[in-house]
Amino acid sequence: MFDFIIRNGRIVDGSGLPWFHGDVGLKGDRIAAVGQLSWAQAQHILDAQGKVVCPGFIDAHVHGDLALLVDPGHEASVRQGVTTHILGQDGVAFAPASPDTMAYMRRYTAGFNGNFPTPGREWRSITQFLSQFDHQCAINVCVLIPNGNVRMEVMGLDPRRPTPAELAAMRAIVREGMEQGAVGLSSGLDYVPSLYADEDELTALCEEIAPYGGIYVTHMRGYTPQKAPAALQEVFNIGRRADCGVHVSHFNCLADQTIPLLEAARATGVDVTFDLYCYLYGSTIVAMLTLPPEVLEGGIEATISRLKNAATRQQLEAALAHARFPIETIRLASLPHPEWKGYEGLNLLEACAVHQRTASPPTPRALVDFICEMLIATDLAAGCLVRHFAERSDRDILKLMRHPLMMAGSDGIYVGGKPHPRGTGCFARYLGHHVRNGDWPLEEAVMKCSYHAARRFGLKDRGLIRNGMAADVVVFDPQNLRDCSTYDNSRALAVGVEHVFVNGTPVLLNGQRTAARPGRGLQRG
Repeated sequence: MFDFIIRNGRIVDGSGLPWFHGDVGLKGDRIAAVGQLSWAQAQHILDAQGKVVCPGFIDAHVHGDLALLVDPGHEASVRQGVTTHILGQDGVAFAPASPDTMAYMRRYTAGFNGNFPTPGREWRSITQFLSQFDHQCAINVCVLIPNGNVRMEVMGLDPRRPTPAELAAMRAIVREGMEQGAVGLSSGLDYVPSLYADEDELTALCEEIAPYGGIYVTHMRGYTPQKAPAALQEVFNIGRRADCGVHVSHFNCLADQTIPLLEAARATGVDVTFDLYCYLYGSTIVAMLTLPPEVLEGGIEATISRLKNAATRQQLEAALAHARFPIETIRLASLPHPEWKGYEGLNLLEACAVHQRTASPPTPRALVDFICEMLIATDLAAGCLVRHFAERSDRDILKLMRHPLMMAGSDGIYVGGKPHPRGTGCFARYLGHHVRNGDWPLEEAVMKCSYHAARRFGLKDRGLIRNGMAADVVVFDPQNLRDCSTYDNSRALAVGVEHVFVNGTPVLLNGQRTAARPGRGLQRG
């Protein structure tokens, strides 16, 4: 007697092998049988004729750390069939964290992680953070150790290199986090204080994750054609020196430039992979795009003090003229201040013109003043969308997504009135639009949205429709699965997913949400 039998489905098991017709039996939190189960009985039988039955999807890069605590049902993910989030991204997150580190990270990353109130919840360690999700959330989570947190615990926001004693203390924090079940170490080498770590420091920390099979996951030092080769070389060096696997987040690079570099590194023994979302716009905080690192030194109060200084604003005019991203494409997504929220959805130049009450394009100084006042008002928490560099095109996305090293990561952000549509649409777009368009086969799409990430991050009982595996299972209509979110309507939910099981419990059944919260805080292994 099974709890559920999903009958007559087109089973795409996550391995990349061809689909087959069959049934899937679930009992407790496990997949108990796969094959022809016409003889079997169950408390509930679901007919999946004409539907795809596959493993739950694993989001390899996503910012649900606090969002899942305040929105445990998390429609954005469930409606796409996502059953696991990998948290702790970009070197700036929420565990491990002393109260001082937590306070800084909440404020500094509010533009993409969201500084959501979590009353009654306290944690400092990886173990305590994972426990916040056990049977309290619709989906599973696992976590990376953010190197910026580790640095803050030992050195605060000091931009210098660590002393030997400080490095030893950082290594001990990483080792403790791995012992508590973290899946690896993350860095965000555009963000304070993660960016202060050099190759030697990152290598030393990665030496602590290597014995546990942990992965070094990095928002590397640059993705443009000018910066990507050197940035990748640093990633490869860390992997070689620390003898660990390395993984590049949101690989928004030129395919023809970087694929040969990845393959050459693999040929010399570097275990490198990457994740990707299928959009030409990215999303981050306005401060990271518009302020030089020296303006951000010392924390939020010090930065805001500088932004009020006329001399700083004069220096920013020159910096803005040589910005890494096209300023005219920056689109405001999240402005947590009542007097500024109305600018969400406008690009930076439009918002500045409205603010200045002029129909003409703003002068460079007017734009600098607008940015500084906006950042001051929002406590640096202004979030935005921005076009990747001009040379990048849809061809790069298609070529990278077809590469064997790729896995899916939405980089989903769940804060603001106009967030990036990738948070509600990335996985549905991969499995819907791109499969129907012939951009990749269904089996490859499912594998890169499930088992590839499960294997990479050491989730040994996830990502496959096999006997004994965890019962994270999705049933969707391959003809009707589609992303509905756009840049103007970015919170629109995906459609076409009929059933979602997390640890054997339905969180979506016959297209209807349940009240179940069967998610778990997962440990590596």
